Amino acid sequence: MPSFYFEARERALLGRDYEDRYTPTGPVHRGITLNRMRIGDTPGREILARAGIAAHASGFCRESWVLEEAEFRPGLHAYHHAGVYYVQEPSASAPAALLEVQPGDYVLDLCAAPGGKSAQLASALKGQGLLVSNEYTASRTGALKSNLERMGFPNTVILNESTDRIAAALPCVFDKVLVDAPCSGEGMFRKEPQAESQHTPALVAQCAALGKQILHDAAQCLKPGGMLCYSTCTFSPEENEAQISAFLDEHPDFTLIDLSQRVGFGSAGEPQRCLDSRWDLKRTKRIYPCHGGEGHFMALMQKQDAPVYALSPWKLSVGAPAECRAFLKEMLPEQGDAPVALAGKMLYLLPSAPIPAGVNQLRVLRIGTELGEVVKDRFEPSHAFFMAFGASCRNAERLELGDERVSAWLRGEEIEAKTAQKGFAAVLCDGFPLGFGKCSGGKCKNRYPKGLRNLK
Repeated sequence: MPSFYFEARERALLGRDYEDRYTPTGPVHRGITLNRMRIGDTPGREILARAGIAAHASGFCRESWVLEEAEFRPGLHAYHHAGVYYVQEPSASAPAALLEVQPGDYVLDLCAAPGGKSAQLASALKGQGLLVSNEYTASRTGALKSNLERMGFPNTVILNESTDRIAAALPCVFDKVLVDAPCSGEGMFRKEPQAESQHTPALVAQCAALGKQILHDAAQCLKPGGMLCYSTCTFSPEENEAQISAFLDEHPDFTLIDLSQRVGFGSAGEPQRCLDSRWDLKRTKRIYPCHGGEGHFMALMQKQDAPVYALSPWKLSVGAPAECRAFLKEMLPEQGDAPVALAGKMLYLLPSAPIPAGVNQLRVLRIGTELGEVVKDRFEPSHAFFMAFGASCRNAERLELGDERVSAWLRGEEIEAKTAQKGFAAVLCDGFPLGFGKCSGGKCKNRYPKGLRNLK
């Protein structure tokens, strides 16, 4: 049985430490990760108190919090709808934070769905630079698009591509690359019992081979001097220490960063899992159930410096119909002359950072912010536009969290308009966007997408 294979392997590797490492600190931890694009420099504890959410800091990254009330449903809270936080198991927030993304960086997330780690990376960019977020499996891209839209990031490109095609199209483009690799999921056994029932040595070998290819492709995308973070939610040697050792053997232009100097959580990587390695694998990091997480492995590597490559921008055909320009200048004057591109019938507000030219060779699902479309000589704005820019819109219905109209709005109901004028208006809760409506006669007609509403 898979459980016997897993336990036998781990007992052989850990010896008397097995019971300690795999003894959890309590039930499966539920957590949220805050979005700095929404809250700015406001302390997380202040935001949570305002929201009435009982939580304590997880210790895995600055923005990660552990929920304290088992009955609380974080996905139904108005602040979740407004993209103030992402629902994420606390230890899963650790890998993205290791990259220490700065505003203005060019960042690539190669295995992005459902979007939690991409949201962290985009949050750290604070609207500057560019995040390219890729998901190979088409059926998973919907969740990725929806989550990044909800969080309101204007400077993203979403791809549905193989990593080898990305490496060929975008060599030496990115300052930071995250590979949260598809893995055998041994860290999910407690949270998702089906992961254990599907677990086999063959699955471990298959995932290790896939991770090796993705890591190689990631290396090609990274600028000289850039940082590459590799992570899994599994414990197997083949997918973790042995994977990193083999990568360093084949990529002598990379050095392994000592994570014990960067973070205090978890435990050091385990050299006994790759006895023939010549690398100091204690520089990697593991999270076991005894550490307050479910199970993760992380390694951070830096590409050696070399001559800087100049970014070749994609020369997009930019232009917007008069109806679109009029909407922008009325609703958001500072974006009135921003670059707009047409794809199919949809208009997109482009990121301020140049888009690398190679992106035009790839399967692009979204570039920048979905703005809206012209229908019968009228401009019909998109929900995504208001999630990204609603807080700055001139016309807005401003609600407070305790207002009963917030719940009514999230159920899809028409609400009374008290601050918004006639026409399209952003709807805000404590200044955070909840989409938009169309106001007339003292009422705000609900345009919140049906699939996002609180119907339970």
